[in-house]
Amino acid sequence: MPLVIINPNSTVAMTESILAMARATLPGAEIEGWTSHDGPPAIQGEADGRLATPPLLDLVGRASDVGASGIVIACFDDTGLEGARRRAACPVIGIGQAAFHTAALRGWRFSVVTTLAVSVPVIEANLHAYGLMHMVGRVRASEVPVLALEHDPDAACARIAEEAARAVAEDGVDGIVLGCAGMARITRYLRGHLPVPVIDGVESATRLVSVL
Repeated sequence: MPLVIINPNSTVAMTESILAMARATLPGAEIEGWTSHDGPPAIQGEADGRLATPPLLDLVGRASDVGASGIVIACFDDTGLEGARRRAACPVIGIGQAAFHTAALRGWRFSVVTTLAVSVPVIEANLHAYGLMHMVGRVRASEVPVLALEHDPDAACARIAEEAARAVAEDGVDGIVLGCAGMARITRYLRGHLPVPVIDGVESATRLVSVL
């Protein structure tokens, strides 16, 4: 039975980069990437998350009905996660949740580098809910819009790398958590250019849901 990665936004190119990371994480596993075509093009803040949730939950129900072995919600805000768990018969994990707990299991103090400032309150609220805020240096906005990761990846990568380097220098952290599913495509680059571990939520969630 497949593992289903659901992108709650409607940007197919982002689903493809997410799916590539998931398949690289678990080579040989049966993994499908689904796009929420009725969702917003990007999820940036609480309002977008509300719009994205109903079509996302419909896809969660479909994935559960076809016998998915696990479901990953590929939005760093963990959009609709609680409702998805109630809807599905299989394990469901969010990529933000997975990234935070991966860092916590290693005992790392970490900072999050996300996209826009509007996403910071959502991420901080999730960290408080998971009981992990005490392990966080700071949740930082790179001010890179989500879709810039698809439309201008080189410039987006440079700005995110700059903010991540600032986090390492200023926040006293052991690792960096990348705060957007679209950052999966630049994870490898950042790992080669930062002096601390870099945690990608898609990678973390794929690993964790496969053993739940």
